[in-house]
Amino acid sequence: MTHDTTSSMRAPKTLSTDAAASGPASMTTFKARFDAYLALTKPRVIELLLVSTLPVMFLASRGLPDWRLALATLIGGYLAAGSANTFNCVIDADIDEKMRRTRRRPLPRHTVAPRNALVFGILIGVAATLILGLGANWLSAGLALAANLFYVFIYSLLLKRRTWQNTIWGGIAGCFPPLIGWTAVTGRVGWEPLVLFLLVFFWTPPHTWALGLRYREDYAAGGVPMLPVVRDAPAVATQILVYTVVAVLTSLVLWPVAQMNWLYPAVCVVAGAIFMWEAVQLLRRARAGLRDAQLKPMRLFHWSNTYLSLVFLAVAIDPLLP
Repeated sequence: MTHDTTSSMRAPKTLSTDAAASGPASMTTFKARFDAYLALTKPRVIELLLVSTLPVMFLASRGLPDWRLALATLIGGYLAAGSANTFNCVIDADIDEKMRRTRRRPLPRHTVAPRNALVFGILIGVAATLILGLGANWLSAGLALAANLFYVFIYSLLLKRRTWQNTIWGGIAGCFPPLIGWTAVTGRVGWEPLVLFLLVFFWTPPHTWALGLRYREDYAAGGVPMLPVVRDAPAVATQILVYTVVAVLTSLVLWPVAQMNWLYPAVCVVAGAIFMWEAVQLLRRARAGLRDAQLKPMRLFHWSNTYLSLVFLAVAIDPLLP
């Protein structure tokens, strides 16, 4: 009788211990799955896309945009870009497995099955179109869908493995956010977002080729004919300098087109001068015979991120000035 009583008293304790053990385990599993699917969307890449979306909404509104419209545009934009990136992960799974920089992505690590990734990409792509269409307008939704399709079919499937110009023309998909932000507010395309479209277009090659210089052997191992793989460092650095100068000059075109105040051109000149200086220094190091990491291409890569962020921050703040 005493033994039975002791057993009955201990049973609940054992059950509660099991529940406590299974609770954290299930939460850990859920978090791991969530993190894996989030990684498919490439959040760090999308950060730059959103940086070129929201400020344009300030410019189009000539002040603060409606917060509900801004929220719908950012969520829809994130999901649209995330859908394209997810499809890219599926298409490039074999490349990612060969490259040190990308081998820890979900598909090479087999944390997400390719079929599940495809379904996920389709679902968030549909969600993006509906959110943008209903929350903003169908022109913005159509532009986001066009960018998605361009990135998947033109860049990922057609260009990336075939030509060193993959970055130039494939980068068009990343130029759509200014158009999406502008049309979400105005319902039409204007010259202002087209100038910013071109700015991102000319900014993309220096940004991407700098990364390519650092990971040249990685891209070569993956069979991706990036410009740094098929050309020597001085030739790549020359191209980087040319595109950098054109990008900085293009940024200044917005000054008269959008009738900007003093802040925007001031930021473009200062940030652009540093951007061009880094490109010149990269070319000097390349001509001195330095290669790969010794070229310090990541200095230009990181500054290119800062440059674009500062320019679009100025796009947002300038209309707020008296």
